[in-house]
Amino acid sequence: MTNYVDRGQLKIDAALADFVEREALKGLPYDSKTIWSGLEEIISHFSGRNRALLARREVLEDQIQDWQSQNAELARSGGAQKEFLSSIGYLLDEPADFEIQTSNTDVEIAEISGPQLVVPVSNARYALNAANARWGSLYDALYGTDAIMPPPEAGGYDPERGQKVIDWSKQFLDKTWPLAEGSHADVTQYWVEEGELAVAINGSITKLSTPEALVGFSGPSGTPESILLINNGLHAELQFDRNSNIGRDDRAGMKDIYLESALTTIIDFEDSVAAVDGEDKTACYRNWLGLMRGDLQARLTRGGAEIVRQLAPDREYTSAQGTSISRPGRSRLLVRNVGHLMTTPAVIDRDGEEVFEGLLDALLTSLMACHGLNNGTLQSVYIVKPKMHGPEEAAFANDVLETVEQILNLSPSTLKIGLMDEERRTSTNLKACVYELRNRIIFINTGFLDRTGDEIFTALEAGPVARKEEMKSSPWLGAYEMGNVQTGLGAGFRGKAQIGKGMWAKPDYMGEMLAQKANHPLAGADCAWVPSPTAATLHALHYHEIDVETVQADLLANSDPISSSERLIALLTPPIADPKNWTKEDIRTEVENCCQTTLGYVVRWIDQGVGCSKVPDIHDVGLMEDRATLRISCQLLGNWLHHGVVSRQDVEAALLQMAEIVDRQNSGDPAYTPMLPDHENNIAFQAARDLVFQATCQPSGYTEPILHRRRRDRKAQLAANEQN
Repeated sequence: MTNYVDRGQLKIDAALADFVEREALKGLPYDSKTIWSGLEEIISHFSGRNRALLARREVLEDQIQDWQSQNAELARSGGAQKEFLSSIGYLLDEPADFEIQTSNTDVEIAEISGPQLVVPVSNARYALNAANARWGSLYDALYGTDAIMPPPEAGGYDPERGQKVIDWSKQFLDKTWPLAEGSHADVTQYWVEEGELAVAINGSITKLSTPEALVGFSGPSGTPESILLINNGLHAELQFDRNSNIGRDDRAGMKDIYLESALTTIIDFEDSVAAVDGEDKTACYRNWLGLMRGDLQARLTRGGAEIVRQLAPDREYTSAQGTSISRPGRSRLLVRNVGHLMTTPAVIDRDGEEVFEGLLDALLTSLMACHGLNNGTLQSVYIVKPKMHGPEEAAFANDVLETVEQILNLSPSTLKIGLMDEERRTSTNLKACVYELRNRIIFINTGFLDRTGDEIFTALEAGPVARKEEMKSSPWLGAYEMGNVQTGLGAGFRGKAQIGKGMWAKPDYMGEMLAQKANHPLAGADCAWVPSPTAATLHALHYHEIDVETVQADLLANSDPISSSERLIALLTPPIADPKNWTKEDIRTEVENCCQTTLGYVVRWIDQGVGCSKVPDIHDVGLMEDRATLRISCQLLGNWLHHGVVSRQDVEAALLQMAEIVDRQNSGDPAYTPMLPDHENNIAFQAARDLVFQATCQPSGYTEPILHRRRRDRKAQLAANEQN
């Protein structure tokens, strides 16, 4: 049972109230009365409007489904969809051209392009690793992954592989910072002389082709410990130590190359987190507070010794001109709040109802971020807002943050907002959404996974949807990705805000990522998501190769060959397929894949409270899974069940078969509870069944309501078991 304390007309989870009053407020110019009365004001003022927006979603969804069921052929036409959606107020007129007015934004968001991490706030160690991923070893990233083939083998250091890494890295230096003469592979010494980098090769001295690329150095100028270079706004640190294992065999004594990697990190309270009550929310807020104050620590044991992880300091250098300079040692942090849908029992309102979780997040994550404002680690607070449907909901989010600023006595637009373009109604009205946030927007991102889930949900009555792989070549997807970039550039994002792209979901396939993910900066995206610090270091290579600023300038200078009207029609063309083109094996494989990924993700969410992890797929390939990937699998199965592509019996059988596989895949986890043989009484298995068989009647096709309810059931079960 949750213990509550009264604060005004609200009941606050006792642990949450104690945390806010004893920890979060310490060192800030607010008292607890200000915060709790402010929260009461927000809840009183915005809860009714929040409910009305959710009701509006349902009305529009019902109108769409009714029209599709009565107009089967028209429902598959983008042009017909456009006409109908305009008639019901789903599709709105675009505002006149405008430019966003965002200001006072840190350079990592406004001016520099590079990788972006997303990490669950619930895991302090992961959060620290992500925050410290601003810099990463290129040697380690290449050696430890399949970026250089063949992949590394287990065991001790392989000198032959190590030399391949060094050779590859020296070629990267030649391409990115070429010498006036010769190759970095032949350099015997680097030093700084008269403000320039001097380089010795075979007894002769040369310099960089672009001398201005030298930023600074550490140690003596004649025998530096490191050299700091810059390209396309990103830094690289060449490190030297002739006594180190690597440096002693290198001609120049170079022991490593550290790349500026994760420029920004989204600390996530949403899709990658399983926070279902006051206890969970308090733990998440505590980690966010530690990141903002700079004192977060995580303790772990390795080799019998305790290791304490903490935030990295800034990096100190001497500039080429001889002055002391520093560069940030940590990624610039954004925080992703939850969306408008869910409520939380962490706070109960005056009517005895759970409050909207997004309203609670808006005030409390901003409150804790004030520590970052006060200690100078932030110029503004960067709040990423997911799962918003259209400009009305964007305006609502803007008004909530405006009220939070007033409560916390912050200057207008101190609280910036990142707009996740991941729902169909937002994609089709993106320019209007951006307009509503024009004074504080710092981010638009194409979230392919959630966007696909919403596409499937919206197309329910239009017909059976394509398989997952076929979906990737659907007309709507290309129009969606292109429209996001074009809208951002047209609204003046250059130099003010980020245009982002989605996640690389295969953390063990870095060679494939290197081959494919260059497409994101080539498309004009300032940032793109990666699943790990190592992936951030490797993805940084793309931003050295591609100058996003030049790409964006070219996109602006050259008129779009596809008109916005044509793009909208493509965007509105649903991904409907003809099952007659599939074999029984095609259908069986897709169903089993969806069932296996659903069970593999849900069992960790329900039993262990893990909201994002590397989940083995049906072929034992580890993929990053979160609620967005779950939404796709469940919606696809729900769609196929609705249209008779498969039967309930087919899916029930597949779930049982896949439960056996998932149990095997997790057999080495001592914390794992098998689903079989007692699947009828296994809460995680029943949650997966609910998610599949109730998929089409969930609000907007979201998985959160079922996951939260079943996770609370499991926590209660575990608590009862402990008492017994």
